Amino acid sequence: MKHFKKPMSGFTLIELLVVLAIIGLLAGLVGPQVMKHLGSSKTKAAKVQIEDLAGALDMYRMDVGRYPSTEEGLKSLVEKPANARSWNGPYLRKNNVPQDPWVYDYHYASPGEHGRFDIYSLGADNAPGGEGEDQDVNSWE
Repeated sequence: MKHFKKPMSGFTLIELLVVLAIIGLLAGLVGPQVMKHLGSSKTKAAKVQIEDLAGALDMYRMDVGRYPSTEEGLKSLVEKPANARSWNGPYLRKNNVPQDPWVYDYHYASPGEHGRFDIYSLGADNAPGGEGEDQDVNSWE
């Protein structure tokens, strides 16, 4: 009775290296596209938040008769300012002023340079100007 050894099954080193190279190529091609869309989605989220803040400011104005001053800021949407008699807030759902998607505070000025008020985010770099994810997002464009 002869005992035959079964051939060992598995992958060769060459086969594993080919698979790893293919995965690396796919990651190199797909990764940057995913990151580009992630950055543009943060910009879109900032635009939506700015529109929501502008709507809350309009409701504040209907109740109080004016927009909050620059000094009172956006916090007057959740906390009653001392000189706002007919304040009927809070005007934001979660009772706090949201930060932009890059976790910076929104900038607010009233009266604004571009309208009755200006709300803007400076983007990922938190500096004026920039392109892509670093671009400014504002209420007047």
